Amino acid sequence: MEVTIKDVAKLAGVSVATISRVLNNSAVVSPETTEKVNEAIKELNYKPNFLGRNLRKRETNVILALIPSTEHTYYSEILHGMQDTAVQQGYDVLMSTTNSYIGNEQRLLEMLKNRTVDAAVLMGTVLGSDELKELSQHYCVALCCEPLKGAEEVLTVMIDNEKAAYDAVSYLISIGHTDIAMVSTDVRAPSSVEREQGYMRALKEHGIEFNEKYLYQGSYDYSSGMKAAEIFARMEKPPTAVFAVSDFLAAGVIKKAAELNLSIGREFSVMGFDNIRMTEIYSPSISSVEQPCFDIGKKVAELVIENINGNKNSGRVCLPHRLVFRQSTENVKSN
Repeated sequence: MEVTIKDVAKLAGVSVATISRVLNNSAVVSPETTEKVNEAIKELNYKPNFLGRNLRKRETNVILALIPSTEHTYYSEILHGMQDTAVQQGYDVLMSTTNSYIGNEQRLLEMLKNRTVDAAVLMGTVLGSDELKELSQHYCVALCCEPLKGAEEVLTVMIDNEKAAYDAVSYLISIGHTDIAMVSTDVRAPSSVEREQGYMRALKEHGIEFNEKYLYQGSYDYSSGMKAAEIFARMEKPPTAVFAVSDFLAAGVIKKAAELNLSIGREFSVMGFDNIRMTEIYSPSISSVEQPCFDIGKKVAELVIENINGNKNSGRVCLPHRLVFRQSTENVKSN
């Protein structure tokens, strides 16, 4: 038969409440009584039901991290950062994938409502702003990397996507390009929209007229970058540089450009976004906007744990980005 807390209390000669205090490391129990209880626990091989105890306390010390898919490798660094901070503070991170399907997301978020997790961090959501705001009023919720228009008061840890894109395109202009295309997505994710806004602001502030033919919107898939490059190459006046909203799209652009015998870096410059590990080992190596993924993960975990413990962190928290220059944007002024 399963050993119960009552069996331990009987053997130790103390109350069930005293056993609970020892299990919770309470200072009100004398060292002698604590030793006696621990000896009884060891003798009976008693295994405390910590899940049941945590549910009674309405705490689980678990943070749910929801990612849309496993295709974007920068999620792993964010999760690594979250785990690093969470473990130090006595929490665990439980990761699950939604596949950007609202049914999956809503089902997983039921874990908040039935108190099997203390908080949820969403790295992209298909919830509407009203639904997310309602959820955040009752439970500890945060967004990570991907903001949601209309839910600006919900805690969101990210970079300034508009400014990051502005800086990337301004750099391409500084090395001599004026015909600059952009590869974005037809999935109107807020981050992609903000990056498009940064692209357009950079052109405007540098006196370059926006050419709508230079803005390609497709999927996040590598092949979409290849298709964009093929379309650009067939234009009467092809662009000499491309800014892509992800490194996978940038890699697709470079792949097709190489097939078309364009000289990557000199004749044709490409800038990606995220600075995933692939960018260093790809040939040619890819210049990119770096998101500090590990630090973003640490920060969101830190703020979420503070909120679990009664703080009220909210709104957008932006961490600094940086531009990383590699072979795909070799300075054209040196030609």
